[in-house]
Amino acid sequence: MPETTREPGTRRNSRHWLAQAVLISVGVAACASPQQIVTQKEDNLAAAGFVAQPANTPQRQTMLSRLPPHHFVRRVHGDSVSYVYADPLVCDCLYVGTQEAYGRYQAYLQQKRLADEQETTAQLYSDSAWDWGAWGPWGPGVVVGPGPGW
Repeated sequence: MPETTREPGTRRNSRHWLAQAVLISVGVAACASPQQIVTQKEDNLAAAGFVAQPANTPQRQTMLSRLPPHHFVRRVHGDSVSYVYADPLVCDCLYVGTQEAYGRYQAYLQQKRLADEQETTAQLYSDSAWDWGAWGPWGPGVVVGPGPGW
């Protein structure tokens, strides 16, 4: 869309909105401790079908320490694909899941992102000082959306 068809300040307003959304997200995340964040993630892994394998032998401890903590590692063995998630700090274990479990976990994350985005957007527009009337008539029969000037 040519720059001349935009309303003045449109780019600045969208940057301002994005900055607010990021600040709110960071602020909410800052309220939880790293251990709480990992614990919540592990609860979600278990709900998706991952199985916790404790590092309860010296060999398992050594192998667990070789994996990147709190990250997924993909393992392919023949036709089988597995995902592992190492947690040497909270549960001292390895979460193991199938391709399907990983897919369920990723789908959950996507749903959570959308829900968080909707909540953030709703919070951003709850300003009681906002004057909706300044934007013209709204109501039945009024088309709001992409068009000239959007």
